Amino acid sequence: MKRTWWKEAVVYQVYWRSFFDSNGDGYGDLEGLIQKLDYIRDLGVDVIWLNPCYESPDKDNGYDISDYYRIMDKAGDMATFDRLLHEVHKRGMKLIMDLVVNHTSDQHPWFIESRSSKDNPKRDWYIWRDKPNNWRSYFTPSTWEYDEQTGQYYFHSFAVEQPDLNWENEEVREEIYKMMRFWLDKGIDGFRLDAIALLAKPEGFPDAENPYDIRYLTNNPGVHDYLQEMHEKVLKHYDIFTVGEVAFVSPEEGLKYVGEDRNELHTLFHFEVCDEMPTWDPIRFKQIQKRWYEGLWGKGWNSQFLNNHDHTRQVTRYGNDKQFRVESAKLLATLVHTLPGTPYIYQGEEIGMTGVKFDSIDDYNDIAMKNKYAEEVAKGRDPKEVLESLQLLSRDNSRTPMQWDDSENAGFTTGTPWLKVNPNYKEINVKQALADPNSVYYYYKKLIQLRKQNPVMVYGTFRDFSEHDPYIYAYTRELDGVRWLIVLNHCDNDNVYELPQELASVDRHLLLGNYTDVKEEGSALHMRPHEARIYALQ
Repeated sequence: MKRTWWKEAVVYQVYWRSFFDSNGDGYGDLEGLIQKLDYIRDLGVDVIWLNPCYESPDKDNGYDISDYYRIMDKAGDMATFDRLLHEVHKRGMKLIMDLVVNHTSDQHPWFIESRSSKDNPKRDWYIWRDKPNNWRSYFTPSTWEYDEQTGQYYFHSFAVEQPDLNWENEEVREEIYKMMRFWLDKGIDGFRLDAIALLAKPEGFPDAENPYDIRYLTNNPGVHDYLQEMHEKVLKHYDIFTVGEVAFVSPEEGLKYVGEDRNELHTLFHFEVCDEMPTWDPIRFKQIQKRWYEGLWGKGWNSQFLNNHDHTRQVTRYGNDKQFRVESAKLLATLVHTLPGTPYIYQGEEIGMTGVKFDSIDDYNDIAMKNKYAEEVAKGRDPKEVLESLQLLSRDNSRTPMQWDDSENAGFTTGTPWLKVNPNYKEINVKQALADPNSVYYYYKKLIQLRKQNPVMVYGTFRDFSEHDPYIYAYTRELDGVRWLIVLNHCDNDNVYELPQELASVDRHLLLGNYTDVKEEGSALHMRPHEARIYALQ
């Protein structure tokens, strides 16, 4: 298997508007990120993934871009961005930018021109039709919005304010490639490509048999032609890292995006876990990991994550954020960092931040949640019931401000935060974590250090020894005669894992555990609630 710097990297995602506010306006900003770079560096990560900070009306928190060449005022300006990039590189880290090329803001000059008249030269830069079909968008009941000025409908996979670009138009593609080269020539180290599987649309836009199953929006014929062209004209000319957001994809289809012989992307985010497994389902999770390992190993590269800015914090959704929050957070970290693929850390995950349950829909910002709430209440459903049904998977679970200390607003801002701070910030914060040698933070540091020092964590083969166990997940990683065993008791009760003869017959040495008092036993491992262990087998 080819060894590369990006396969060995650990990525830290910065949702900058919730990270640290340097000027008291209630929004995190690039200057705030600069001030906290030493904190990120000290954790040991290699790459920072920065969520969109381009000029934007901010209808979807920066994913509606109105100018690809400017930084939005909330984040700072281009001089600040340039200084951020310099400071990241000075600390030996790399920076990848989140880039949205499936759609723009409806305030982008391209779209303003496109909607101005049917014969405008940029009319075909977006997708216009006389009649809508029955498709639903991610955020709204229809993918089509009527434009009174020209009497046609435009297409949007997400919010009404986010019209999709027409990738069939060569001028559009060339303009996107030109913009990508602008950022890469500045020295950034790659892109996280948002909604990249949506670039190609089904020919003719036929009605869907089931419009609620929105898989018709993704992985359509032509998408790989676009990505191979993007690679040929842009990506291959730089030593960078690319990761694509690819929903509704199987390992077989996923390999088309990341196969090392395909010349498209380096790796991808699939969402068989985060989008399709609302709560912890151990058997299904193991099946997903096995299928993706068998589908990609030796041919393409996977990503490992359980939360991000779009998905509820992992310790709340897939762990126990109350009785066993610290142990559970450490177990989930062990899982993400020892399974095959690149591990991602979402800001605050490293101190065990949790999700939230606000009392009112007015306290939420998530456009997808607010639109769904309005749609369901309009049908006559009880507002309280609707709110409760949407809370667990609201994107605001992961977007509440970073909890730096126990001062007002968790030390995030001296102003009024754009989104309410999680009320538990007095107990869960960076200051507390740094003062406690047994904190979640220091466990992450140890995991990352293990990965840096031991190629088996990166390049080792994977084998599951607990396929049908509903509580224990036990698997090995093996490389060049080095063999590690990872055992996780992912539940609230004690369990005994009886090692199979193949593993019991060799000596083992505990490398890392999330309990401080692990007693070595024979072939029966007595695992406590949410206990995680990493052994070297000899």
